[in-house]
Amino acid sequence: MQISWLQNMVLLRQEQIQQSVRESTTAVGDELAQHKGSYAAGSNRKSFLSDQFSLDNFKPSTIGQDASVEDIQKKLKMEFEQRGLKGIQFEFGIAVYDPKGREDVFEKMSPNFLTVYEDTVNSLHANVILSALSGTAGENLSVNEVLFVSIPNIKSYVFKSLRWRIALSVVFTLIILAAFYLTVRTMLRQKKLGEIKNDFINNMTHEFKTPIATISLAVDAMRNEKVIQDQEKMGYFRSIIKEENQRMNRQVEIILKASQLEKQEVDLNKKPVHVHEVIHDVVDNFVLQLDEKQGKVELQLNATNDLIEADEVHLSNLVNNLVDNAVKYARENVPPMIKLTTSSNGKNFTMRIEDNGIGMNRDTVKRVFEKFYRAHTGNVHNVKGFGLGLSYVKTLVEAHDGDIKAESTLGKGSTFTVDLPLKKG
Repeated sequence: MQISWLQNMVLLRQEQIQQSVRESTTAVGDELAQHKGSYAAGSNRKSFLSDQFSLDNFKPSTIGQDASVEDIQKKLKMEFEQRGLKGIQFEFGIAVYDPKGREDVFEKMSPNFLTVYEDTVNSLHANVILSALSGTAGENLSVNEVLFVSIPNIKSYVFKSLRWRIALSVVFTLIILAAFYLTVRTMLRQKKLGEIKNDFINNMTHEFKTPIATISLAVDAMRNEKVIQDQEKMGYFRSIIKEENQRMNRQVEIILKASQLEKQEVDLNKKPVHVHEVIHDVVDNFVLQLDEKQGKVELQLNATNDLIEADEVHLSNLVNNLVDNAVKYARENVPPMIKLTTSSNGKNFTMRIEDNGIGMNRDTVKRVFEKFYRAHTGNVHNVKGFGLGLSYVKTLVEAHDGDIKAESTLGKGSTFTVDLPLKKG
């Protein structure tokens, strides 16, 4: 619709300019023709009694002979300006009209007239016959003349005269496209958020359903008279209830922390922390899990400087989440092998955690830090979680003015690289 409207606007403007050029040419032609009768009668000739008298004095005078290029240009320019064509370029020529159809002879012309006159594709042409006025002395004596006016590059002038309208149209079109884009983008985001919400609810239901069911079974078992009389079994079931209760509290804590970090409500208690000490503490907590799966963590703590300004609790959670992911996403029947290396330069402390797990495809790598995002594994729910772990890690890294990136090959493993600024001074 916009293109069609622009095309119609250009055609209409071109027709308006053509009409104005014709009217201007006719007006100037009429003004020049008013003097044609007196020229033909010889009013400006030398007296036949003078010494310079000759038979040429009786030849009909023409406008092309007597009017100057500057005068005609001035008249045309004034007419164009009066009709709203200020600044338009034009060329003109005055030719003697041959009634027998032979080629016209141009007696007066502007410098570039012939070049523009011969361009019938890009130029606009108008003409008017200059005849002596009826009733004048030279009505039947003067030769017929034609005033030709040519406008070069008419389309260029049309676009130039419409540049503001075209610009507004383009802006309006861009606004429409932007609104359409935002509308579609919002719809897709709403759809995506709906899917994320459903996934989150399903994950949360699964995560809470298991400990609730376990607690319920433990409570039912504790009501059994035989169990009541056996203090050892009572202690066992109490420990199960306590462990499952702590597990639920941890899940709730993860959700609350993620929400607080998003709203920037958590105040980080930053102080000088040696990262290597934090790494050792975290890795020690995974010894039993790794032994159970016959896996191990290889530490290569090569950083010469590991002192940074950080919140020790959150930093510990950060490292814990990365190592926990490396353990959880191990390939089936393949012992998890985790390699944790550190290095430092003058400004940053770098930590790399490599694993030999299931890996990720390109799409998952791009979205792995999104909140609630989890790679699709069909109906299999073999890895627990809400999809908040890596989002939490990224938020913490950025809160410490650092940077994190992920690299992965599906079926071969993943690598997470964390850069944190070293403590200044």
